[in-house]
Amino acid sequence: MTLLIRGGTVVTAEQSFRADVLCRDGRIAEVAPAIEPPAGGAVVDAGGMLVMPGRLDPHTHMELPFMGTVASEDFFTGTSAAAAGGTTMIIDFAIPDPGTSLVQAWRDWSAKAEKSAADYSFHVAVTWWSEQVAAEMGALTRDHGVNSFKHFMAYKGALMVDDTVLLNSIGRALELGAICNIHAENGDAVAHLQKQVLEAGITGPEGHALSRPPEVEGEAAQRVIAIAGLLGAPIYIVHVSTAEATAAIGRARARGQRVYGEVLAQHLLVDESVYHNPDWAAAAAYVMSPPFRPKHHQQALWAGLVSGTLQTTATDHCCFCAPQKARGMGDFTMIPNGTGGIEERMSVLWHHGVGTGRLTAQEFVRVTSTNTAQIFNIFPRKGSVSVGADADLVVWDPAGSRRISAKTHHQNVDFSVFEGMEVTGLARHTICAGRLVWTDGDLRTVRGAGRYVARPCFAPPVVALGTWNAGRRPAG
Repeated sequence: MTLLIRGGTVVTAEQSFRADVLCRDGRIAEVAPAIEPPAGGAVVDAGGMLVMPGRLDPHTHMELPFMGTVASEDFFTGTSAAAAGGTTMIIDFAIPDPGTSLVQAWRDWSAKAEKSAADYSFHVAVTWWSEQVAAEMGALTRDHGVNSFKHFMAYKGALMVDDTVLLNSIGRALELGAICNIHAENGDAVAHLQKQVLEAGITGPEGHALSRPPEVEGEAAQRVIAIAGLLGAPIYIVHVSTAEATAAIGRARARGQRVYGEVLAQHLLVDESVYHNPDWAAAAAYVMSPPFRPKHHQQALWAGLVSGTLQTTATDHCCFCAPQKARGMGDFTMIPNGTGGIEERMSVLWHHGVGTGRLTAQEFVRVTSTNTAQIFNIFPRKGSVSVGADADLVVWDPAGSRRISAKTHHQNVDFSVFEGMEVTGLARHTICAGRLVWTDGDLRTVRGAGRYVARPCFAPPVVALGTWNAGRRPAG
């Protein structure tokens, strides 16, 4: 299949320039000022619009079994909604129960993901430690293209790991040239505070935020940064939501430690007041972990993104509908944690980032696509507009506007955390592997068209205790 994107301005993480882009057989074949339309090929008119790399969401949870139910979004509906918003690849999570096989979890999630409409990959969670886990981490990197491992410092009694597991797993990942992802919340403190809040008679969604104050994230971020520093290993802290965690990452990076930070579009724009809505269902719809924070934390998160302290944006897309959320009626600890956002991420970040002058168009590309591709070692195959790269592209209309609503979105969930928000900037056309999958409101995704993307490890470094050879990691 041949597709020509004609008349647009190419925007990458480094530069902007007028060019046509020719896609052939799923790859970018040519980028030049004036390309003749191919015989029998399709043409997309990008006049007055921007041609950017397709967006990567490094943090999603499709079909996640969690808290007694399963996320409502499957891999087909989720990647289709992603395409409608300009995202062309996700990195989801294979999460084994403690005491079970990491490789089998990867196989189980791979089977679910075969229905994906866009490309996908997996982080694999380490939920316990043994020689078996160490060996399976090696097998996953060697045989299955996994170069990142997830760790939960929260969810006591379920997924939470202690410092011994962190030390062993982060050290093993370092040996393999992989990187560890960290959910940084002090799970012991959360469990303690949940008990206190319930005993005080607070059972509604407001109790969720009260039991997970900013300090539990700040402490956990500082602790795992210290552990990684002892080992000389890089780490990637997911869904940073507080000024405290942002500052901890900034201090570590200033002293030369390789720490990456991810921020969710939701945390940049939604604040803690949503939990005080007298409509229980509306408040419960916002329950996610980490929770939404007092508004002043948003300023710190934006500053972290603009300064480079935080490198990537994601959604932690994990949807539960109202009947599922209602499981926690009378006990906020039973409300399934998760919200959506994969379809809206690009528009809200453009509107509130580029539209306000916080970000340039190049920085927008960097934090939504290129940095993720570099950190997880799939650049320039992904995250670039260059000959030989995958033809994953978005034709972006910087002047197009829309009103976000659950009534019109393509996400398989009955609520939007951005409900009613008017935004300027939208995906006019989305191209996945050279196929036009979204065009002017027409969703054309194909079940099973997405491909698994193997992500090779970086060469294992030769390091002294407490040092990390930064030259073996991508800049960021």
